[in-house]
Amino acid sequence: MARSSSALARRHVEGIGEGSLVGTFSRLLQLTSDCVLVFDGGGKVLLANEEAAELLGAGDVDVAGLQIQELFPDLGDADAADDGSPVAGLPFSLDGSSSPARCRGLDGELRPVSVRCESVQAPGETYLLVAHPTGDGLAEAREHDRTVDDLKRANKRLSGAFNIVLDTLDAPDVAELFTRVLDRLYQTLDADGTIVYLAGADGFHLRGLAGDIDGGRVPRFMHFGRTVETLATRAGKAIRLRVAAPSGEALRAGRLASREVVNEDTREVIKIQSKLLPPFTSFVAVPVWFDGEVISIIEVGWKRQYPIDKEDARLLDSVAHYLAVQLAGAFATMRAQRSSRLDEILSDLREKALGLGDSENPHDDIVEVMREAAEELDSAFVEADAEAAPGRIVAELPLTGRQEIACDLDALCEGHAIDGVSVVPLQPGDSLRERLRELGEPCEAVLIDGGEAAGTRRVCLMLRPDGAEPFDDVDLAFLARLASCLRDVLQGEQARYENRRISQALQSGMRNELQHVEGIDAQGVYSSATASAFVGGDFYDLISLPGRRACVIMGDVSGKGVEAASVSAAVKTALGAYAWEGLAPARMVRSLNEFLLGFSRIETFATLFVGIIDLDASTITYCSAGHPPALLVRAGGQEMTLLDVQSGVVGAFHDIAYRDGSIGYRADDVLLLYTDGTTEARDPSGAFFGEQGLRDMVMRESDPAKPYEGFLSRLMDTVEKFTGHKLEDDVAMVSLRFEGTGGAGE
Repeated sequence: MARSSSALARRHVEGIGEGSLVGTFSRLLQLTSDCVLVFDGGGKVLLANEEAAELLGAGDVDVAGLQIQELFPDLGDADAADDGSPVAGLPFSLDGSSSPARCRGLDGELRPVSVRCESVQAPGETYLLVAHPTGDGLAEAREHDRTVDDLKRANKRLSGAFNIVLDTLDAPDVAELFTRVLDRLYQTLDADGTIVYLAGADGFHLRGLAGDIDGGRVPRFMHFGRTVETLATRAGKAIRLRVAAPSGEALRAGRLASREVVNEDTREVIKIQSKLLPPFTSFVAVPVWFDGEVISIIEVGWKRQYPIDKEDARLLDSVAHYLAVQLAGAFATMRAQRSSRLDEILSDLREKALGLGDSENPHDDIVEVMREAAEELDSAFVEADAEAAPGRIVAELPLTGRQEIACDLDALCEGHAIDGVSVVPLQPGDSLRERLRELGEPCEAVLIDGGEAAGTRRVCLMLRPDGAEPFDDVDLAFLARLASCLRDVLQGEQARYENRRISQALQSGMRNELQHVEGIDAQGVYSSATASAFVGGDFYDLISLPGRRACVIMGDVSGKGVEAASVSAAVKTALGAYAWEGLAPARMVRSLNEFLLGFSRIETFATLFVGIIDLDASTITYCSAGHPPALLVRAGGQEMTLLDVQSGVVGAFHDIAYRDGSIGYRADDVLLLYTDGTTEARDPSGAFFGEQGLRDMVMRESDPAKPYEGFLSRLMDTVEKFTGHKLEDDVAMVSLRFEGTGGAGE
């Protein structure tokens, strides 16, 4: 049937709505070789395609906004303009019929054209004009130019694809490979940007982007089955997609939680969550296949609505086919690099964790180690209290603060425990994850249950924002190994805690004490290098014996824990018994040596000073077994004598020869005993206090102008100030001032 000459033909196909017509019209403007103009009843040009700009010689000047009368001057019937309509004087018909006319370019030149123009149904008075040049071969020339432009564009795409192939041949590493490919893709297609995702065990992870893209709007992760990847995977090839403009109703409803996405190939419309869409209006989603699996999704897009050629999609498919092997290798390389990086971090953190055994507050130090791990994984660390209430955990969350959340830990961790440690990635639908989402907290989470250690069940969370990249299997393996290491540290701390309590019980009846002995003014001081220690390795004693005699003991047992404490207790008990038997010091130490060699189950030894003081004879008989030499400061503080008869340590070897030494004393002489923690104390620069430092300090504090009371306290203050109050070893000192003599004393 012939259509009316007074109307443009229109056909409406079921299923094509207003949104589709807009896209179709936009594509038509690009494809047609005719000049297309839309103007209003006042003659103002509202829209013009590229052909119109070229025909009118506008160049970079925007034709839209000009007056139609200027472009098509009335050179004919002057009376037509007298009806009052601004467009009535145009030199062509407005009923849709074809009319010859001449248009004036912006260069002033008149060109013959064939024009068809008709009013269209739109708000206000609107006209659609279609024109093409006539005569002098102009139309043929313009069609030739158009064909050349099309060939140029095709050549650019072919050249771009070829360069992608060449660029990837010599890419030295994964990062450069991605950079080259992403840049080439969007530049080749005159797009705004490119995004690439790599497949993981749980979905597609963002691995690169290029171009003019707002990185904050790019989804970091796409779950399987719920996003653009589903459309591309199902199609098996590159698909052209367009994000439809939201309806007025949707805009009035407020925030757009989802958007309609149109498959330009099938006209299928799919709703996808807004947060899972790229920051494009038009884009191509390209699946990269390898060994029957989609290993990557590449998205090339435009921020504006853009008519994407099918040839562009086919070109991207060809590029993806070539890149499959390279991306598969890149994927394996990236995993290996990531795993290697985490292994290095784990090694550093493990070394730091193992060094926490002597920490005064290992719990806080372990928390710091976990925070470092969380930072490496781009997540937040949250410690949880699993014992505050049955079936609940209490945690100080990043955004909402302290929260009590229902959580069945045993059920959640079932099947995940390895060596007593559970590392559980929270899945969509898990009550704990959903509660975190309800609170607006980061809910892409991993729960770590370290089991019970040091009397407390240790539980924590690693959190990433909702929609962020989930923790992959490499991340989870890293956390599991780190948690296992920290559990060992905590269990060691529990063992040390129990050992301290046992040590305290062992030594509670044999604390360092100085018995009262008539004729001796005794002082003792002890400072532990570990403030939290119940007992130390250094010990001393002063025992009153019959016959105006006394036994002074100072020792230092090697090792730590229960074994060392039990050895220390045994040494003091044995020496007390030997002293009451009346044995000479060397004989006492010799007997003790054989006893320790049979008693100790580990290589424990001791250094000792044992002295028998005869108050009537004013003499000291002593055996110094590997111990720092005692000092005898003469009355008045002007002279000092070393008790330097030395023997080997106790408990190391059989058949060691132990010797006695002897020295006399006078009234007001002071005997000073000390452990090696005194002379081996270091200042912040690492310099030792040393024996000379000790002697200088003793002589200074023995000044007759200074009272004997507080003598040892002053010595200890000096040592602690020297170290900056950071002792590295226990320090013990004993001083005995002799108030009178029974003999001459030498």
